[in-house]
Amino acid sequence: MRRQTSPLILIVPFALIIVLLLFVVLIPSQSKQASKLVTEFYNAEQQADFASSWELLHPKMKERFSKSSYMQDRVHTFMNHFGADTYTYSTSKPSKIKHWTMTEESEPIEVYEVIVTKNYNGKYGRFQFVQYTYVSLDKEEPGILWDYKE
Repeated sequence: MRRQTSPLILIVPFALIIVLLLFVVLIPSQSKQASKLVTEFYNAEQQADFASSWELLHPKMKERFSKSSYMQDRVHTFMNHFGADTYTYSTSKPSKIKHWTMTEESEPIEVYEVIVTKNYNGKYGRFQFVQYTYVSLDKEEPGILWDYKE
């Protein structure tokens, strides 16, 4: 007499595979989260929405710049000095750094490094500006950071 296979034996593994695929697709990796934050930051900067980009800075960066001085400096530097109203940019793939410090005195934190290359076409011709950008994804202190070590 032949024994029948239960349909559950076929359904359960298939359902587990579907759940795992949904988990991988719907929950972004930290690397993707870092890339998304960098894109959001530089899109705001590209549109001269410096109030929004300042909001995406890490709290340690906000200690360095008040919102109003940041907004004035960005306009002054990029629009007035470079003579460029906007720019295009590209980013590298995020690279995880486990013990990064913003300054010599800072406590080490885990970040993702993203190299951003901005392409300007201004009154002094075409040029590129490369900025090493760091993203903390800490739930209590997320945000964009820059390196200030000597």
